[in-house]
Amino acid sequence: MTGPDAISVDPHPLLIETLGWDGQCLNRRDLHQARLARSAAALGYPHDPAHVAEALDRIAGPAPLRVRLTLDATGRVELTSAALPPTPASWRVMLADTRLDEDDPWLRHKTGNRALYDRHRADLPQGVDEVIFVNRAGRMAEGTITNLFYRLPGAGDLFTPPLADGCLPGCLRAELLARGDCTERSLPLSDLGSVPLFCGNSLRGLIPATLTSGPAPTH
Repeated sequence: MTGPDAISVDPHPLLIETLGWDGQCLNRRDLHQARLARSAAALGYPHDPAHVAEALDRIAGPAPLRVRLTLDATGRVELTSAALPPTPASWRVMLADTRLDEDDPWLRHKTGNRALYDRHRADLPQGVDEVIFVNRAGRMAEGTITNLFYRLPGAGDLFTPPLADGCLPGCLRAELLARGDCTERSLPLSDLGSVPLFCGNSLRGLIPATLTSGPAPTH
């Protein structure tokens, strides 16, 4: 992030994985565990995969749950869960008023360094579900809690911005790419209004999205 909204970051933040329990299993569990392991290695955090697996194995019950797994800089694992409300059939999204720095290395990890995202979520107008960010180069990056996906007009193929444009390597995104159901392709801000949009994460899946009016990114 650049400009007057730039903030300091915790050099040793929590690593976070948010998983969905569907009453039978944790969706994309292997992908979440692999991402956590990669981030722990990159940041030099102690990480015991067996301990993480043991914590996740405790999740049970017939009701859908939002499961939050964290790993701190000492290797301590914590797990919490809460009821997961039904996902709306579609979302309304707006542009953030701050541009992301696509070269920020923290964008490659899901961590507690979320002040920018939390501020935008706290300021969501009524009836708006997500805020999406543009990077310094004028290309779409990601949402506060989702990756972006889109289709080209008249085509059925699904695309998502590449990691180089400033997005988290999300687990739903990774699954779709690995299956060949999605392809990386940059989306210029100038094209945003002409493509069918989707927001997606591992917890909620892929959600059709409609762009609503909002402030243009200025920083």
